[in-house]
Amino acid sequence: MDKMRMESEDIQQENVKKIAALFPNCVTEARDEGGHLKKAINFELLKQMLSDSVIDGDEAYEFTWVGKKASIVEANKPIRKTLRPCKEESVNWDTTENLYIEGDNLEVLKLLQESYLGKVKMIYIDPPYNTGHDFVYPDSFIMNNEDYNEGTGYFDEDGNVNYQRENSASAGRYHSDWCSMIYSRLMLARNLLSEDGVVFISIDYNENFNMRSIANEIFGESHFIGEIYWESKTKSQNTKTSYNKLQPKEEMILVYSNQEKRRFHLIQLGEKEYPEKDDRGVYRKYPIEVMNANGVRGRKSMIFDITDGVSTVSPPAGKQWQLGQDQVAEYRQAGDLYIENGKAIIKMRPEYERNESTQPFWGFFSKEIGTAESAKSELKTLLPNNGFDTVKPVEMIRRLVYHATEKNDIILDFFSGSATTAHAVMQLNAEDGGNRKFIMVQLPEETDEKSEAYKAGYKNICEIGKERIRRAAKKIHEDNPDARFDDGFRVLKLDDSNMNDVYYAAGDYTQDLVAMMESNVKSDRTDLDLLFGCLIEWGLPLSLPYTSETIDGCMVHTYNDGDLIACFDENVPESVIKTIAKRQPLRAVFRDSSFASSPEKINVGEIFKLLAPDTRVKVI
Repeated sequence: MDKMRMESEDIQQENVKKIAALFPNCVTEARDEGGHLKKAINFELLKQMLSDSVIDGDEAYEFTWVGKKASIVEANKPIRKTLRPCKEESVNWDTTENLYIEGDNLEVLKLLQESYLGKVKMIYIDPPYNTGHDFVYPDSFIMNNEDYNEGTGYFDEDGNVNYQRENSASAGRYHSDWCSMIYSRLMLARNLLSEDGVVFISIDYNENFNMRSIANEIFGESHFIGEIYWESKTKSQNTKTSYNKLQPKEEMILVYSNQEKRRFHLIQLGEKEYPEKDDRGVYRKYPIEVMNANGVRGRKSMIFDITDGVSTVSPPAGKQWQLGQDQVAEYRQAGDLYIENGKAIIKMRPEYERNESTQPFWGFFSKEIGTAESAKSELKTLLPNNGFDTVKPVEMIRRLVYHATEKNDIILDFFSGSATTAHAVMQLNAEDGGNRKFIMVQLPEETDEKSEAYKAGYKNICEIGKERIRRAAKKIHEDNPDARFDDGFRVLKLDDSNMNDVYYAAGDYTQDLVAMMESNVKSDRTDLDLLFGCLIEWGLPLSLPYTSETIDGCMVHTYNDGDLIACFDENVPESVIKTIAKRQPLRAVFRDSSFASSPEKINVGEIFKLLAPDTRVKVI
């Protein structure tokens, strides 16, 4: 039986394998930080393989900053972390398909790589806008001033300022940390996007250019669908900085898709009241007016006779028609032209009579769908003392979800904040009977002890987000009493690996350590912790149903009708092994300590070969 890794996928090594399949001569070996050999790429040779001539030198069209390479390396590094279930903070744990995950989104995205690879239809993020405040994301690759100055060449070898260097270190550092933070996360998020998936990124003027450049690089410039301008403000800001800058009323939403040409759902229009018709059955009259009133003749093509089959009119001397001959001919052929009192009249029908019951996906969201001010009031009504100064309107996110998803799709927001996206998904599901699922990811940033949110009992942002989802679900039910939608969520929390760290030098072993290694699972971990750890490693969704039952004194967990069956008890008897094998699950997992000896472990393999030859069996 194979041993489970209990760590995230090594994306860097997977990328090396893909390149090796195409260019095996470019694969070499290198030693990692621990001195162990691993596969690596000879980039100079790879560059030669991809070009008929290599241009030496540093000049190239690229977008870069100090720390970019480190952020790429960090995104590809595996981690020894897990997601621990928290049933007591969840809602409808056994039936819901929604997830609320607490933890650093960089590490959470790494853990989701296998379970949700290519399964997310829509990603919406509202990242920090880099307004000058410190980041709360503790990325290990974000550099201090000394490392940054060394990378930029700000100082020479003697420690003196290098005045030959262009640009200022302060301006560069201001943007570099932010770029590194967002780049690594978008790299990982791209892997989760489905083939027809869509990414929406809210941003303002502080980092719009850099965000666009990063997204172009990660998703591909040809996959840029457009930019939505959202009228976020209706009030001016009379601050000291407002006197020397233009005051924008809009924020932007960048739109990217895995498909270069992506069709979006059109907005369905409601029924309109019909206006009264006149005695000729005309809704509105539009005379074909003449122009050039100063007496100067216009284009000859605009000067012609118009007839409705009975009467004929011509433009006055020195003037021309407003419409061309082709347009007039179309109206006449449709029966919408007639002449009255020496004037040519066109019958203009309203939109609904032309069978236009929809509107396209416009690149502008007006204040009617909500502003930053109205969104703040909206949240305060639902959740007083929430502590959020800036939030997005529910209707705005609901509109994005409506345009981009089908009724059973998954929506991911890994800068969840107050969980507006979860609110919007539930709202739309209640309206159209959908079963869209949300995955919210949020760093449990602590609230200020002096804030209203802290005084109201919210110790971190995640507590606010979860309570917002609970109250939003209740309000939606009140407003839509007949609606049926998933109003629950499973809470998962990022934590260290379920497994003890057993890598010690030979001289470090003690009797206590040897005893600990006999059971390599941490003592505070439950069966549910271990089950979800196995789901992550085996790439199974974290939202499907499972059952637990006792068989011959052992607790056995069956996930999604046999996608996986697990038993984490000590000394599992052969009768339990045979019962599990007879059910022929796709996967089976046991603890290493479930078997007293190597012969018993070998016997387990033989039982599965006989009763369930297609089942993959592993131990932790």
